[in-house]
Amino acid sequence: MIEKSYTIIDETGIHARPSTALVRAASPFTSDVKIEYKGKQVNLKSIMGVMSLGIPKGASVKVIATGDDESQVIASIDEVMKSEGLAN
Repeated sequence: MIEKSYTIIDETGIHARPSTALVRAASPFTSDVKIEYKGKQVNLKSIMGVMSLGIPKGASVKVIATGDDESQVIASIDEVMKSEGLAN
């Protein structure tokens, strides 16, 4: 299991477009991938799950990956967080 924490810097938080990018980044991998906000975890491969968290600017979130390709999925999520301007 690998965990990585992020602080969201995007003015509008994790809204529809970046949620879609995160789900697309996580989906090709076989690992179980979750995103946690305020103690609630959802599947990062589910657009509805990610959107249901309503993650605003300044929020601290944690991405948790468990499986054979967990390090690759964390690297992919890391790239999306930076390229979408969600976290640095």
